[in-house]
Amino acid sequence: MIRIAVTELEYYKAEAIFKAAVSDGFECLPAPAEESKLASFIRNENVLHVIIGVNKYTGELYNALPRGGVIARFGVGHDGVDKVKASEKGLLCTNTPGVLDMSVAECAIGLMLTIARHFFTCIMDNKNGIWKNQLGMELSGKKLAIIGCGAIGKKTAAIAAFGFGMKVIGFDVADFNLSELHKKYGISHIKNAFADAVSEADFVSMHIPDIPETKDFINTERLAQIPSKAILINTARGNIVDENALYDALVSGKLAGAALDVFKDEPYVPQSPCKDLRTLSNVIMTPHISSSTAEACERMAKAALENIRMAIEARLGTS
Repeated sequence: MIRIAVTELEYYKAEAIFKAAVSDGFECLPAPAEESKLASFIRNENVLHVIIGVNKYTGELYNALPRGGVIARFGVGHDGVDKVKASEKGLLCTNTPGVLDMSVAECAIGLMLTIARHFFTCIMDNKNGIWKNQLGMELSGKKLAIIGCGAIGKKTAAIAAFGFGMKVIGFDVADFNLSELHKKYGISHIKNAFADAVSEADFVSMHIPDIPETKDFINTERLAQIPSKAILINTARGNIVDENALYDALVSGKLAGAALDVFKDEPYVPQSPCKDLRTLSNVIMTPHISSSTAEACERMAKAALENIRMAIEARLGTS
């Protein structure tokens, strides 16, 4: 039986799948996510492979796993894995692209609708016995800038364009076939300059990866290029937004609002004690739930296990 450690949050998101893996010769064990505890668990339980979430792993994990082991990301983003250290230790790193695209896209649209119609404020008021009508706005006819036209960005665009009748403009450095983008995803224009893409936007939805080149991509300069009427949506990664600059823009009225699911530090910690986004009435925040649907978690679990299976077969020469 091949023993696999699965960090606890990920294990219990798809417990049935991990338990059923015993029929394929895998014993999946819930394990602590904190690196030193996870490393100790791997050594003590004779674990060969590990399935991890979004935590950042910098050292001990790579020494704990045996050479030939697999670090399988339960998800798409792999910025928490040090690929250089993994390679030095003879470890294979995998992720699960494609399995959470719809969940994240739906979440992005849901955040847009929630902040546009003041759902959160109205729900909390009503629970507290306050009956107060809030004047919101329709998504139909509004302009949406999709920043990053990868799989999730395109799905978000399609829901916005074909489901809500929004006018969608894309921003990306890649070379796309515009006619295909328009036909399949409703993206009317693709811009290579951020300022051009957001110049008339009512909503700006972030869908770029967390890589060194995109750190604090949304900074003071780019926030100034977004219309003051616009609302920023981020379901991508926290590191792509300068949270202090965002706070300043929201307080000064240079940006109408923000709906955020990801943050530089998770759980959320203000980057400056005097610039706490939680204190602002024009911000809604969720605890990184964009990929947390039962369907996506089942797909991620199956894909992570399949990645490990294929790695084992490749190493044994049986694939």
